[in-house]
Amino acid sequence: MISASDFKKGLTFLRNNDIYVIVDFLHVKPGKGAAFVRTTIKNLKTGSIREETFNPTEKFEKAMIETKDMQYLYNDGELYYFMDTTSFEQIPLNYEQVEEAIKFIKENDTATMKFHDGRPFQVEPPNFVELEVTEADPGVKGNTATGATKPATCETGAIVQVPLFVNVGDMIKVDTRTGEYLNRV
Repeated sequence: MISASDFKKGLTFLRNNDIYVIVDFLHVKPGKGAAFVRTTIKNLKTGSIREETFNPTEKFEKAMIETKDMQYLYNDGELYYFMDTTSFEQIPLNYEQVEEAIKFIKENDTATMKFHDGRPFQVEPPNFVELEVTEADPGVKGNTATGATKPATCETGAIVQVPLFVNVGDMIKVDTRTGEYLNRV
């Protein structure tokens, strides 16, 4: 059991049969009244983020999260199949479970999958990926002094804001945590 006074970023805990991770926290001790812990928590099953205040003496069960590197195999139109690279076990996931990550993962790429009680609940792509630009408008000549950007569609379907000099067929490096263009490869 952990108490709210022990909260720190990245800590996972169980509450009402849901798994939460602490995104941000602040211990507050006002001049009058009791201390409290103001937090921003994310429900790892639904992805919803909310702010909540806790009494420092509240206790929660710590959630044991297992992570595995999994290889993305293919999509059959309905399910996305990932394979454990050590046991070769295949795990099918629906779109809601891979929604944020799949736009940065190509077939045969490795992703990190998180499990709770043996059930997968979240897929994370690598922090940086190299993707080919499949669709981009041509840059407007003379509009380069302002650091202008344009939307470009990558081979996985991700839409990334890129500088005007990036063209169809270019390989670009993308930070998957923010969805930002880093450089041309």
